[in-house]
Amino acid sequence: MTSSPRGRILRGAAGLLLAGAVHALTFSPGPLPGWALATTQILMLAIAARVTLYAPSAKQAWARGWLFGFATYALGLYWIFISLHRYGDLSAPLSVAAVLALSAFLALFPATASALARRYAPLSPDSPPSRILSSTLAWAAMWAAFEWLRAVLLTGFPWLNIGYAQVDGPIAGWAPLLGVHGMAFLSAFAAAAVASLWQPSRKAGIRSRHALAAGIALALAAAGWPLSRIDWSSPAGDPLNVRLVQGNIEQSQKFDPALLEQSLIRHLDLTAMPPAPGVPAPQLVILPETVLPIFQDQLDPRIWDTWRGLAAQRNTVIAMGVPLHDRVNGRDRYTNSVVGFDGNTPLDQLLTGSTAMRYDKRHLVPWGEYVPPGFHWFVDMLNIPLGDFDRGARRQTPFAVGGQHIAFNICYEDLFGPDLLPALQPGPNGEPGATILVNVSNLGWFGDSWALRQHLQIGRLRTIETARPMLTSTNTGITAAIDAKGRVAAQLAPQQAGVLPVAVQGMTGLTPYARFGDKTALALIGLALIAAVGSGRKARRR
Repeated sequence: MTSSPRGRILRGAAGLLLAGAVHALTFSPGPLPGWALATTQILMLAIAARVTLYAPSAKQAWARGWLFGFATYALGLYWIFISLHRYGDLSAPLSVAAVLALSAFLALFPATASALARRYAPLSPDSPPSRILSSTLAWAAMWAAFEWLRAVLLTGFPWLNIGYAQVDGPIAGWAPLLGVHGMAFLSAFAAAAVASLWQPSRKAGIRSRHALAAGIALALAAAGWPLSRIDWSSPAGDPLNVRLVQGNIEQSQKFDPALLEQSLIRHLDLTAMPPAPGVPAPQLVILPETVLPIFQDQLDPRIWDTWRGLAAQRNTVIAMGVPLHDRVNGRDRYTNSVVGFDGNTPLDQLLTGSTAMRYDKRHLVPWGEYVPPGFHWFVDMLNIPLGDFDRGARRQTPFAVGGQHIAFNICYEDLFGPDLLPALQPGPNGEPGATILVNVSNLGWFGDSWALRQHLQIGRLRTIETARPMLTSTNTGITAAIDAKGRVAAQLAPQQAGVLPVAVQGMTGLTPYARFGDKTALALIGLALIAAVGSGRKARRR
């Protein structure tokens, strides 16, 4: 019995939603194992490529791409509900609606990419090899281009970029050359090539013409293995002994003034802990974002003196996340910052936020650290401490500790690879570039959710792109040390207070990505689009 058109449409939509949901599982280990992420993602993307490139019209390709993307973002970003409802006191229905609205908006990017690929480079079962190749290139280039657009439009939100699913696959070998957007292009090309192998008839075998694009995609992916073995950087100086602190302060308590003293005592105790037998004393202690949840000039000077005395007693440098208030040219300035100090740092510098080692966050979170025009109504509904912070400079001097040069980033700044690159370059007066990257975060807003593991996966890719180790110090997890090849050397379990002692080897030297940023990947994507669209137009004129 033949099914009705409505039934086929509903089954197709359900299948796309399922594929998009499985796709959402590929951006960090759990529930899928790490070794399965890259392959699973290619297969799910292949489904999206198949149903959009062979769609009857660009309009239907748009709808299919939107369904796939919506399912990916709605499930992959479910943890935003936790911050809005559990910690923001927004009602459950409104919190769900906010996540779904964000997902619906983000899904516009893959939807539009799918529609444009179908419009300019459609596929049919009898397409010649050149047409198959041009169509798969067009689909890949469109998806990668719109992934890049999602990273920059309206300050950008590149979470769940398809390149992040490939951290443990061979395509990651291309990261030092092309960055995450180049990886997204290669991933999408591989997926579209797999889709082109599918035949509508079970009796029809895979002919050589169908295997051309797949062969090229396989060769490009395989090339990632030897590329991953190249040492793009070399050791600089002696390893630095570092202690990473994870205070595990419950988010509902973090900004409670009555519990401020309790939080500070916990972090003081973790900082002051003697090293375990056989573990060197830390030269640097790193504490998470907003360890001090009030501005530095609101804290009793005696407490700052206690911290300074602890640094002197342990002969160490302490770096902590703290919001700063200072005055510049007669104007009040507020920043989400990291300050570094030792026992010799003048107390006045800590009180005024004028320490020599200071990093001010540059890429601020919309609605969290600044309120976009027209959205104060939404912020007024939340019970979350928010502010309108000022942005830091594009390049800020890395902290010099123990012969290493340490570049900090805060919260989700490590999503934006190009923003990390200026610190790797020599300064305007020849100052050394960063040898170690450090991310300090407070992911307590999202509980013990996928957000923690997804963020760690993002940090791993940044280390591969830059050939620099990265340390992550977070309030509730995941606090970890990642080497310059993207391997997690050590980590603390989430939702537990503790310290992580690590010896981290600083690295010097610039990868091609560190030199040119996204320019190489964007040029590759642009050339692929021009070639594919031009080929498609020639084919239609014949």
